[in-house]
Amino acid sequence: MTDRFLSAGLDSDGRVFRDDAPGALLPWWSFTKTLIAACVLIRAREGFMDLDAEMPGRPYSLRQLMTHTSGLRDYGPVGTYQQAVSAGEDPWSVAKLLLEARADDPLGPPGSKWCYSNIGYMFLRFALEVSEGAPLGEVIHRRLIAPLGLKSPRMAMTPADFAALTWDADGYHPGWVYHGCMIGSPADAAHLLYGILQGDLLSGAEKEQMMQLSLNEGAIDGRIWRTAGYGLGLMIGQTEHHGVGIGHAGCGPMSGNLVAYFPQSGVTVASFSRGGDEAPAEWEALRVISSR
Repeated sequence: MTDRFLSAGLDSDGRVFRDDAPGALLPWWSFTKTLIAACVLIRAREGFMDLDAEMPGRPYSLRQLMTHTSGLRDYGPVGTYQQAVSAGEDPWSVAKLLLEARADDPLGPPGSKWCYSNIGYMFLRFALEVSEGAPLGEVIHRRLIAPLGLKSPRMAMTPADFAALTWDADGYHPGWVYHGCMIGSPADAAHLLYGILQGDLLSGAEKEQMMQLSLNEGAIDGRIWRTAGYGLGLMIGQTEHHGVGIGHAGCGPMSGNLVAYFPQSGVTVASFSRGGDEAPAEWEALRVISSR
């Protein structure tokens, strides 16, 4: 498929008003973080996870991991990581990743600094898998996907999973996304976010927790955000002409995306773009709303 953009949109009642490619299979990248956070909240509701207690042997809590305030660094900007991905190497062991990313050298005490950290969400993944006694893909399926009756989403585990994508992954190994990378259709991504924010998957109190900002800053150059905020697994900010957007953007070597709910219009949009940048997908999401 040669399209540069593929999008799906739901109205305020969760009905599909646009679906560019119902059979498309695309990587959801960091929208997976939103799903992880939702599953952690459900597990905490059941009494099996404490969001605010220090994790065993760690100085930070699950909530601080979810809000990127744990003090952990990120592996994305690490030069050796970028070089290994570009060279088509197999994913590193977790031990090597943590060494290369200087994970034992925190940016500051937990709660003192906001820093986007894929490592933090990797640790959330591990904690959730231990608590549930199951791989993350199974947890997300049981907690979120099956209750909504969705068919396309699944966890990408091997290059063969990415070889099945609608857009060529050029041999990229999903194991380089250490917190996990869900794949699925744009419409199912939109349905999942709708189910989390407006459906019955979470309680009202849990949705309120997800919306509490740990970051509240200004505009991001070149992107749709006039203000940039972060809750629990959610990007939350004012956008160009369309009010608040709530969801998550993400990107990898071959595509970017935004899955977001826009309360001003009541629309939930999942937009995907070719290329390793989330900004085009963000702007496309606003065009989907404007063209409705």
